Formats: sequence, C-alpha cells, structure tokens
Amino acid sequence: MKVAFGLKAHSGWAALVVLGRSDGALQVVDRCRMELVEKEEMSWAKQPYHAAENLSADEGRDLVRRGIESARRIAVREMRKAAQRARRAGHEVVASAVLVTDPMPDWTVDEILAVHFRMHKAEGVLFRDALARAAEACGLRFLGIPKRTLATSTAGARRTIAALGKSIGPPWGKDQKDAALAAMIALHSPGGASRRR
Repeated sequence: MKVAFGLKAHSGWAALVVLGRSDGALQVVDRCRMELVEKEEMSWAKQPYHAAENLSADEGRDLVRRGIESARRIAVREMRKAAQRARRAGHEVVASAVLVTDPMPDWTVDEILAVHFRMHKAEGVLFRDALARAAEACGLRFLGIPKRTLATSTAGARRTIAALGKSIGPPWGKDQKDAALAAMIALHSPGGASRRR
C-alpha cells in the first residue's frame, strides 16, 4: 500500500505516524518516537543554542555546528530506518510531511545567542529542518505542512484521526494526532512538494 510519513518535531525528538489507505480506509501502519540526539549527547544536543549561551563566541559557534550536524546525521539514519520498516512490510513511501511554522530570519549563530527568544526559535527550526533534509536525503518527497493548516482542518478529518487512535490505542495524544493529520495531508496531496521549512 502507499503510505506517507507525518512528523511533529520537538527538541531532540519527533513523533512519527505512518498512514496508508487500504480498501478506501485510512490505516496506521507505524508510529514511534523518533530520537534525534544520541543518548550520551542529550545534555547539550537537544538544545545546542542554550548549551552554547555562556561559552566563548568560538566555542559557542562550534558547539552549535556540532549539534546541527549531529541532528542532521541522526535524522537521516532514523528516517532510513522508518522507510526500511515500511518497505520491508511491502509498502511504498510516497511522501514525508513535517509540521512547520513561519521561517526563521537569516540570523547568524552570534545573533541567535545574543537574544534568548531567538535560541528557542532556532532550536525549533533545527529539528524540523533536520527532518526535511533527511526526507530529501532518503529520496522521499518532502512536504512542509504549516501548523495553521491543522487548525483549519475539517471536523471530518479530526473525527477520522480520533477514530484511528481509538482503533490502535494509546499513545494517541496531540503529537500523534498532529503527525497523523500531516501524514493524511501528504497521502492525499498531488505530486508537487511544498519546500517550506
């Protein structure tokens, strides 16, 4: 069956829900927590800008660079694993959708570290961007789904997502519901990809 990935990113991890359609009905094929930092790097890598806040400028830039590189590398590894699981089960992955917000200004690392709210913004974008790059590196069609799209989703779509959760049981909280809505949009989208991150 054709399936789509839906992902909702957080600092250091993402909720992944994989949806497919069988006999006209949506079906949850997979769901998991996708870790985007190594366990031994958890203390700094899930919030590298915050970890760099009190370092010298050179050390701070280096730590942020390492955090970004690590998130991107791990995201590719984990996206490949998810795609391999789907393919081993006989499915064709047609798209990967990541929930996104407004793009971040083109700030330098120094400009981000100078203003605390920018660190939060940058860390939010870091993991969404890592997932988008991972989808592309794995040869998956990428869609950036604006979070506000979920707020305007139809009552019917929300009922469908709620019913999916009842059919498979917990965990089916807001993260899984949002990721499932993103996957549903991706599954039904035409071939073109939105590249917004």
